[in-house]
Amino acid sequence: MDQLFDQRRYLIPFRSSLLPQIFTDTLVIGAGVAGLSAARSAAAHGEVIVVAKADLNTSNTAWAQGGIAAVMRRDDDVESHVRDTLEAGAGLCDEPAVRFIAEHAEARMRDLLDNGLQLDRDLSGTLLVGREGGHSAARIYHADGDATGRELQRCLNAAVRSLPGVRVFERCFTLDLVTASSEPGSAVLGAITYHARYGLQMIWARATVLATGGAGVVYRETTNPPVATADGLAMAYRAGATLADMAFMQFHPTTLYLPGAGRFLISEAVRGEGAHLLDASGARFMPEVHPLAELAPRDVVSQAIVRQISKQGGRHVWLDCRHIERFDRRFPGIAALLRQYELDPAKNLIPVHPAAHYMVGGVRTDLEGRTDVPGLFAAGEVASTGLHGANRLASNSLLEGLVVGDATGHAAGAVNGALGLEAARRPAPVPVISDVRPSSTGELDLEDVRSSLRSAMWKNVGIARTGGRLGDAVDMLRFWARYTLDKIFDEPDGWETQNMLLVASMMAQSAAWREESRGCHARTDFAGEEARFAVHDCWRRGSSEPTLLPVAAPQPAGV
Repeated sequence: MDQLFDQRRYLIPFRSSLLPQIFTDTLVIGAGVAGLSAARSAAAHGEVIVVAKADLNTSNTAWAQGGIAAVMRRDDDVESHVRDTLEAGAGLCDEPAVRFIAEHAEARMRDLLDNGLQLDRDLSGTLLVGREGGHSAARIYHADGDATGRELQRCLNAAVRSLPGVRVFERCFTLDLVTASSEPGSAVLGAITYHARYGLQMIWARATVLATGGAGVVYRETTNPPVATADGLAMAYRAGATLADMAFMQFHPTTLYLPGAGRFLISEAVRGEGAHLLDASGARFMPEVHPLAELAPRDVVSQAIVRQISKQGGRHVWLDCRHIERFDRRFPGIAALLRQYELDPAKNLIPVHPAAHYMVGGVRTDLEGRTDVPGLFAAGEVASTGLHGANRLASNSLLEGLVVGDATGHAAGAVNGALGLEAARRPAPVPVISDVRPSSTGELDLEDVRSSLRSAMWKNVGIARTGGRLGDAVDMLRFWARYTLDKIFDEPDGWETQNMLLVASMMAQSAAWREESRGCHARTDFAGEEARFAVHDCWRRGSSEPTLLPVAAPQPAGV
């Protein structure tokens, strides 16, 4: 990374001794599926604080329409799920991670069902199951048709709030992880947070779990909620953690595309029920692209849509759902949304276009969430376990959050158990001083920087990439950073913009380094996969070039 992005350790100046002090055993930053799963399991080992940037219903989890992939039927098997995931991951999946998560899927699902998760069932009470792109079998479980995330969030919210040892701080912004020193790799001791009512606070923890979600808002077109501004990725990088595979942002193929409207997701499950993609003449084009047609992996479908749009000179393609029976009953949320725009899926074609959806890369961890910084764990979209490789298979993300979130919570909680009787004695706060100097440059329009950043990322680091455009993006981000990263802001808008600039720059540099097309990273100037890039590119503060990590090989049976 450029030294410009590495020179500041903390976003604001502070002296830890002058701020309110809060103590806990495990601090969980983020309140989606991974964060709440981690909080549940960590609570078995000690006290837990969950910090949520917004309220508990504003997360990528709560917004998720799609389902949860899990092998729970006799006509499917874990090996098939593993193969499908490896195929979608285009040679970058770490097979031990894929196998671990697929093998633990049913147990985590049964646990949630026992704790009140309401999934869709038929009249006899049997769980309904669907199929989505990239899956060779029906193994996707939904709630209320297209509101799986909302139901999962409700279930986990209730479970966590019922635990006496868990405190939840809502609408609390985490600025930075606090470390014993400013050197990369120094142990994480907690975090500094900001609340509109209580101001800045120091939260000290024996173990800290990052579960802050992704980075979709760095793009102009995104399905993500406004909170997805890459904060966790940025604070982990500043604390010295390794980030991996930052070139890989997955673009969802089908979001509603209407002038002036938000980019609302049209779930993968709609194509799973048989919806077709049509070009401007009304003809299907996906059967000529991939044997699975509309059910091909998301990178294949998104790239095919972009090529089709370029060929026909328009702004979108069409999704044809007119032949799907009882669409309103199967997808009540999507049907209600379409009605707001006077679209009837039984009669009208739906204009759709891809949008940034899921951050595949992230903070490098093992399968219990451990990073390479002592005291710091990560789980969910902010993390990179090796499950997704170069492209996430549909509905594997909520599953990863459940399985790895649970394992991470136990591992983080075990830090407290390992301390024995010492765990009962709170450590004295370590004096931490951030001496960030006020900027000598002039004022800037934050909204303009943010809007320009998002447009530049969509244009230059979007679905179809070239070396020239990636270089332009790196230069533009460096220019904006020169006048933004040196500022001291006193509210979240400024901190978010600084985080977005840092992470966007990492994404652009990783994409420029990866001179090939693989998974959801498509280079028009390097069309095929290259064996020398079948590695994880890892980035750490203080290094200008990536460290290359081999893809984890399959483990022998019994290991």
